[in-house]
Amino acid sequence: MTTTYTARPIAPRVLKELRTTDDAGRPTAPFTDTEGGAPLRCCLGRSEPGDRIALVSYAPLRRWAAEKGADPGAYDEVGPVFVHADDCPGPDTGAALPFTNAHRTVRRYSAEGHILGGRLVEEPETFEQAFAEAFDDPAVALVHVRAVEYGCFLYEVRRD
Repeated sequence: MTTTYTARPIAPRVLKELRTTDDAGRPTAPFTDTEGGAPLRCCLGRSEPGDRIALVSYAPLRRWAAEKGADPGAYDEVGPVFVHADDCPGPDTGAALPFTNAHRTVRRYSAEGHILGGRLVEEPETFEQAFAEAFDDPAVALVHVRAVEYGCFLYEVRRD
């Protein structure tokens, strides 16, 4: 039996807030992307040259914990993410897992919002296996996929 894991973009209601003030309390400063290729967390795709985007501070675990009534404590991180500066249609729901073209970490978190470890994923075809290993542990409530080079949050996968 094969399980399919779904990458979760930043929720539209959260994007609306981030497009005004980010999670570090700074006003959002949109700009025109002249090069393209920025990994967008709103639609889980890459920007195109000419797109209006913004680089904002985002606290994914803090926001998840607030929904669940958990306290991530010291694991509450705020980091940079790119989003479209205006509403976008969101991800292509039929698409494969995004951003698997480089080394990534799959970081595991408990229902209390505490880190339970992680795994380096070096090959695109091993993402499903990394998620299966994570969710085989009943203590794991969600995982974050992060870039190795910069540590940036890319997306979240939750236990069904």
